Parts: sequence; C-alpha cells; structure tokens
Amino acid sequence: MNIYDDANLFAKSLRSCPEVIQLREAGIKISSNKTSKKMLEDFRKIQMEAYTEQMQNGEVSKVTKEKFEKFGILMGANPDLSSYIMIEQKFSVMWEDVMKILNDAIGLDLTFKENN
Repeated sequence: MNIYDDANLFAKSLRSCPEVIQLREAGIKISSNKTSKKMLEDFRKIQMEAYTEQMQNGEVSKVTKEKFEKFGILMGANPDLSSYIMIEQKFSVMWEDVMKILNDAIGLDLTFKENN
C-alpha cells in the first residue's frame, strides 16, 4: 500500500468517526440559525482577540476576559451553541492527537523548540 492509499483510508475513517459526525451535525444546526451563527462568529472574534493579546503581551487583558465571561453566559443560554463548542473541543483533542502521531512519524519537531 502506498502513502496515497493510506491517506484515502484515513479520510474514509475520518468521515465515519463519531467526533467528525457530531461536529458536522452540530455545525449544520449552527449554520441554519442566524442568531447562533452570529454568536459563534462573535465568539471567534473574541477568541482571536485573546490569542493576539496573549501573543503580543504575554497575557489576556481584563477587558477581553470580561468579554469572554459575558459571552460564556450568553452561549450557555443557547443549547445548540454550547453543544457545538463542547463537540468542537472534543474533536480538537482528537485532532491534536492525530497531528502528534503524524508529526512523530515525520520525525521532525515542526515547532523548532529547544530541547530541554
């Protein structure tokens, strides 16, 4: 079997993976509801803002933390959105594990961190 056959087999497994199916179904629910879709877009903006602050300043500002807290309350009141976020988080853990396996197979630390 060559690498392309293996990749196609992996893609087939991925399509039928419970985490992927759940994420896809939850995403369809969010996409079909304008309010939920807008809330998710706003949440992503706050996430990006927090990430940028963390990278530039070494910490997230109090204002951004407060935005997150307020948004968390709003999202908690939207069952489809809170479910989507939890499913997405579960998928992300699985995906990180898969990426680690692939990176280990390559044998190169693509972050180029110093070994301690």
